[in-house]
Amino acid sequence: MALNDCCIWGCAKTPQLGLANFHPACSRLSVNLKQGADKWCKRECCCLRVSAPKALTPMEDEKAAVTGFESSGNADRIRVQPSVLLEGFHKDAKLINKQLRANDFCSSDRSRVRVAYKGLPGAYNEDAAFKAYPNCETVPCLDFETTFKSVESWLVDKAVLPIESCIAGSIHRNYDLLLRHKLHIVGELHLPIKHCLLGLKAVKKEDLTSVMSHPQALVQCESMLTDLGVTNIAVDDSAAAARAVALDGRRDIGAIASSRAAELYGLDILAEGIQDDEANVTRFLILGRDPIIPGTDRPYKTSIVFSLDEDPTVLFRALGAFALRNINLSKIESRPLKHCPLSAVDDSKEGSPKSFKYLLYIDFEASLADPRARNALENLQECTRFFRILGCYPVDERFVLN
Repeated sequence: MALNDCCIWGCAKTPQLGLANFHPACSRLSVNLKQGADKWCKRECCCLRVSAPKALTPMEDEKAAVTGFESSGNADRIRVQPSVLLEGFHKDAKLINKQLRANDFCSSDRSRVRVAYKGLPGAYNEDAAFKAYPNCETVPCLDFETTFKSVESWLVDKAVLPIESCIAGSIHRNYDLLLRHKLHIVGELHLPIKHCLLGLKAVKKEDLTSVMSHPQALVQCESMLTDLGVTNIAVDDSAAAARAVALDGRRDIGAIASSRAAELYGLDILAEGIQDDEANVTRFLILGRDPIIPGTDRPYKTSIVFSLDEDPTVLFRALGAFALRNINLSKIESRPLKHCPLSAVDDSKEGSPKSFKYLLYIDFEASLADPRARNALENLQECTRFFRILGCYPVDERFVLN
C-alpha cells in the first residue's frame, strides 16, 4: 500500500477549515477533496439537525447522597461513595450537572471552544484543557471513552487526553482508544503537575490520618505520605478526592489535588509542591474530528501506528526509513497483544478490519509537508501489514520547567 492511498478528510466547501488553498499537487500525500467534501458536509448537516442528548454520561447517580467512607477490608483500599450535593461550592463545581442542548450546537456563536476531559472540575485534565484553550468551556466526562464519543457525536469540539507521564510512563489504555476511534491528534501540550495537600479549614497536616487521591498521585507523593504516617485511599480522580473531603466534613482526612481544586471545593492548602520529583510533567494530546493541514512554519510532530510483517529484519528496515533521512523519533511505544489480537481498520482504500499481535506507536519530529517525512512513510509501508496516521500537529514549545 502506497502513501498515496491515504486520505485526509476535509470540506473544501468550508473555508474556515483551511482547505480551500490546499492543493494535492504540492504533496505526494493525496487529499480526496471531492468525496471527502461531500461526506463531511453531509455529516455536518445530519449531525447538527439531530437533537443532542441532554447530557454526557453522568459522573454518578444523581440521586446518590453518601455521608461517609466505606471500608473494603483493606486499609489502603477504601471505597469512596461520592455525592453530587454541590450547594455552597464555587459555581464551576456545578458544571457536571449542566445539560447540553441541541441549540447549543446549531448556534452561530461558537466563539467558545467546548473541550471534553475525564474527571470532575478541578482535575489536572481540566487544567490541561484551560492551558490549551484559555477561554474554553470545559465538559467533564465519566471516563476516557466518553471523551472520544463526545467529540465524535459533535457534543464538544475537542478533547484533551493524557498520554504519558515523565514519572509513571505511558497510559496504555489511551493508546488503545486512539486506535479504536477515528479522531485526529491536532495538538499536544506539556503540563507540570504540582500536587497540593488539601484539608478542611483550620486543619493541620499533622491532624490527618488518611489521605485520598488518584493512585498515581499517591505514588508521586510517597515520601511525604510516609513521613506523615497516613493511610492511602485510592480514588479514580484527584478532584473527586478533594470534593469527597469537602462533603464528608471529617477533619482527619485530606486529599492530594491541584490548587484549583482547593479553590473550587473550599479547602485549605496544607502543603504545596509535595511530589517527590520536581520534574513531574504529563504530556497531553488534543483531539479533534478533523486533521489540521500540516505546515513548515514551525516544528511539527507526526504520530503514527502500524503493525509489521513477520520477518527478522523488518524492525530494522522500519526504523531505518527514518534514520536514513535524519528524522528524530521522539517516542516509540510497543503494544504486545499476543493473547488478545486487536482488530482495527487501517487507512487503506479497502478499510477492511485486520487482526494483529503487535502494534508500534511512533512519534517523529517532522511535518507531513516535509518531503523527507512523506518518503519515509512510503518506505515504511513497504513492510507494514497495518498503517494509520494519527495526526500531524505543532510541537508544544511553550513548556518551561520552573
